[in-house]
Amino acid sequence: MIYFDNSATTKIDPSVLSTYDQVAQTIWGNPSSLHKLGDRAFQLLESSRKQIASLLGTQTEEIFFTSGGTESNNLAIKGTAFQKRKFGKHLITSSVEHASVTNAFNTLEYLGFRVTHLPVDKQGRVNVNDLRNAIESDTTLVSIMGVNNEIGTIQPIDEISDLLSNYPTINFHVDNVQALGKNIWSRVFTPRVDFSSLSAHKFHGPRGIGVFYKREGKMLAPLHDGGGQEKGMRSGTENLPAIAAMAKAMRLVLTDEKAKAGKEAAIKAKIVDYLQKKPGIKIFSPVNDNFAPHILCFSLEGIRGETLVHTLEEHDIYTSTTSACASTKVDEASTLIAMHIDDKIATSAIRLSFDETNTLEEADEFIAVFDQIYRHFARINHLGE
Repeated sequence: MIYFDNSATTKIDPSVLSTYDQVAQTIWGNPSSLHKLGDRAFQLLESSRKQIASLLGTQTEEIFFTSGGTESNNLAIKGTAFQKRKFGKHLITSSVEHASVTNAFNTLEYLGFRVTHLPVDKQGRVNVNDLRNAIESDTTLVSIMGVNNEIGTIQPIDEISDLLSNYPTINFHVDNVQALGKNIWSRVFTPRVDFSSLSAHKFHGPRGIGVFYKREGKMLAPLHDGGGQEKGMRSGTENLPAIAAMAKAMRLVLTDEKAKAGKEAAIKAKIVDYLQKKPGIKIFSPVNDNFAPHILCFSLEGIRGETLVHTLEEHDIYTSTTSACASTKVDEASTLIAMHIDDKIATSAIRLSFDETNTLEEADEFIAVFDQIYRHFARINHLGE
């Protein structure tokens, strides 16, 4: 069984699971309670926060816990819009964001905000000059993802940061859900980034827990009203077992990060080398520094992506269409559509995503299985083999 859909599949390290079980069984206290069990829970909560801050290179006070990337993205986007609406109602994002970002902006447009969606080039990258030209006197937020979840494009966050250094009143949010542990963190998390989103299941932590980074001094309108947990940024009793497990999962994924990312890149390169020799296959995630090492998106002409996913599944190889979050919806392949890829090709795309547990031997097995599938469909579609 091969999982090449690791962005959508949580593979919890046994040591992480052990930590989760231990915490779940022994920490019964509410971190907000005054008694001894509550104090123990609070100490573990803050210890987890401190560890995550240290791993990310931030201050402890800048780390907040949410239910995941979707909530963190909504908090950054809507929280900025509501907090700064008296200063302006113009917001900027890209045309290739995750659905949790795109739909948050759609809601704000419905509420009367103006949103500029920046176009992308043939590699799915925004142009910094387009952003420069889009900024208006009442722009309050720029939200650009670090790594595209469909094809793996690394956005020019460092260049955008340089531009926005001239606009200190504009909040800068980066959805970094796909970026952690890929040896590219310094490229997508600069000192100019005000808010950033992470989701634990992307680095083998539990589902339903995430990190929200808020730079010290930045103000946001909270989306949840309640008991004032997380300094009022995110009311609701903290999911302490999941938070503790997430902290350990982050530490583990960042251990030997460079070597792990290199391993993922080698797997990707091997499969790309095979695919690029095949007529009728179009690769959207080339092997170069503009793309993350762990995502490979490609299409097979004449075959819908879901058909190829299910055909591979019959051989115990698990992949996804371009976005696991949209693979059953009409907005799948939204990044490819924004890149002006023909609809028929875009809907033929599938995505492989790798992590450090995958091997070159699994790449060989994928190639052997896919070669059989390719030959079958190539004969049907007259692709030259």
